[in-house]
Amino acid sequence: MFEKLFNPETLTAAWEIVRSQFPLALRETVYVTVLATAFAFLLGLPLGVLLVTGDAGGIRPLPGWLMKLINTVINLLRSIPFLILMILVFPLTRLLAGTVVGTTASIVPLVIASFPFVARLAESSLREVNPNLIEMAQSMGASPLQIVQKVLLPESVPSLLSNATIAITTILGYSAMSGIIGGGGLGKIAINYGYYRYQYLVMLLAVILLIVLVQLFQSVGTHLAVSSDKRLKKQAK
Repeated sequence: MFEKLFNPETLTAAWEIVRSQFPLALRETVYVTVLATAFAFLLGLPLGVLLVTGDAGGIRPLPGWLMKLINTVINLLRSIPFLILMILVFPLTRLLAGTVVGTTASIVPLVIASFPFVARLAESSLREVNPNLIEMAQSMGASPLQIVQKVLLPESVPSLLSNATIAITTILGYSAMSGIIGGGGLGKIAINYGYYRYQYLVMLLAVILLIVLVQLFQSVGTHLAVSSDKRLKKQAK
């Protein structure tokens, strides 16, 4: 197998695919991942705030039945495998994107699959905030909205950035799977050439490039999280 994998004909064919298709596939993968992550946080972060502030002991408690309903919906969406979810949301994808295949169309199921995950990550980050800070703000007469804006979100920035790194690397993995239903990017190349045409070297190169992207996102996210942590800055001084 390895002899065929690295023979001159295979290397020549793989190089031609890398040269002609990988640059566009890389741009598509980054485009889909970043945009889907942005929309997932646009939906998931407010939902995470709601889960914390609307809890029984939160700063703005909501009816118990409503909180149970929200938690149930989040858990339900998180429990559906991504490949099945992509098929289930075909009608919504067609409504929003006009088609169910292609790079842009894959953003819809990616957002639907990831925003509940982001909501849980945001909830976890917000619950790490020192409750004494919240009590202090309440004693000074701050409104729930002011507490969220001035205390909860600013104090949880390092944790949110760290969890954002987890989210974007997870969404990157999902974007690769979307190649099965016609989504673009490196996942499509890996499936089309590695699975359907048995050109394993092309698939291996696509996987290596995905790993490099994961490492890049992880490094940037970790750097931002560490640089925004006030506790580490105080220790440094």
